[in-house]
Amino acid sequence: MLDIAEELNRWVEQGRDFAVATVVAVGGSAPRQPGAALAVDSDGTAIGSVSGGCVEGAVYDLCQQALEDGESVLERFGYSDEDAFAVGLTCGGIIDILVTPVRADSTARPVLASALAAAASGEAAAVARITAGPAELVGRALLVRSDADAAHEGGLGGHPELDRTVAGEARAMLDAGRTGMVEIGEDGSRCGQPLTILVESSVPPPRMIVFGAIDFASALVKVGTFLGYRVTVCDARPVFATAARFPDADEIVVEWPHKYLERTEVDGRTVLCVLTHDAKFDVPLLELALRLPVAYVGAMGSRRTHLERNERLREVGVSELELTRLRSPIGLDLGARTPEETALSIAAEIVANRRGGSGVSLTGAHTPIHHDGSRRPAGRIGSVA
Repeated sequence: MLDIAEELNRWVEQGRDFAVATVVAVGGSAPRQPGAALAVDSDGTAIGSVSGGCVEGAVYDLCQQALEDGESVLERFGYSDEDAFAVGLTCGGIIDILVTPVRADSTARPVLASALAAAASGEAAAVARITAGPAELVGRALLVRSDADAAHEGGLGGHPELDRTVAGEARAMLDAGRTGMVEIGEDGSRCGQPLTILVESSVPPPRMIVFGAIDFASALVKVGTFLGYRVTVCDARPVFATAARFPDADEIVVEWPHKYLERTEVDGRTVLCVLTHDAKFDVPLLELALRLPVAYVGAMGSRRTHLERNERLREVGVSELELTRLRSPIGLDLGARTPEETALSIAAEIVANRRGGSGVSLTGAHTPIHHDGSRRPAGRIGSVA
């Protein structure tokens, strides 16, 4: 749901009634992951997607029915061998979809409205919704924010201990930038039955920091922006680090790379791309970068440059274990020549690293097409979490 927060927040501000269908679980090869959503308002306007087209029509009808009934419903869709045109996923997967009416008289509307407003404004927040359990509780929602001392908003059915438990789980997932399911056992649910809860996290876009204001960097900035990163270009040379050369960058910093990295904020989703190709910049920068808890560190250069750079890094105390984190030469082997092709190669390696992909051609391979993404925390959809 939070992947279409900006549009849904406008609907809330306009006072529209709508129903939102959210992917809460997937099995096999499914095109969208938990959190993906489709919404339909009372006029029949639809936004978003839950399957890339496979079951959109059926889900649209479910949303209209939920708006009329005022009741949440959990529906499963899968592939039908008997009828290739039946409602189902032709890719062979299974998805569970929770449809929640958000009408003026809906119990969950205030907390969902707060969650949408937070996500639309870029605030870190997580919303937890019951997807399986007693019928009267399905669709109930609770919102937590990044401030650990802030009270949660909403509730899951009048059980303070359950609310506290789920709020704690939601905050932990928010801290990791993850969206996923939480199981609460029968004893812990305080309602006499086990509960399944979807926690959706909305966090600011992940960062891509590109060091080295060269032509390859310009192409990489464009690809990074396309993938939803907040992109910074850093170079110590003011003649090269200019807005005119990098119009797609969110930020341009003129500073020695390692000095900037020392003072800027990074996290477990940050990717660092070192394109400076100069030892006086590379060594102090990589010495620091390889010790930071970031998602990816890559450095440009030939294989000879890579070996020489590694020796310099060893000389300043970088360990063999730390060196294993370095992706160098940077990128996947695509045979890239141009800056644009090289940027695609780098971006492909970043995505494979984040999603757990092998980087090999899918033709003839026996690897899954869709990985579970558990190697890296997932961020808000469209921001590349």
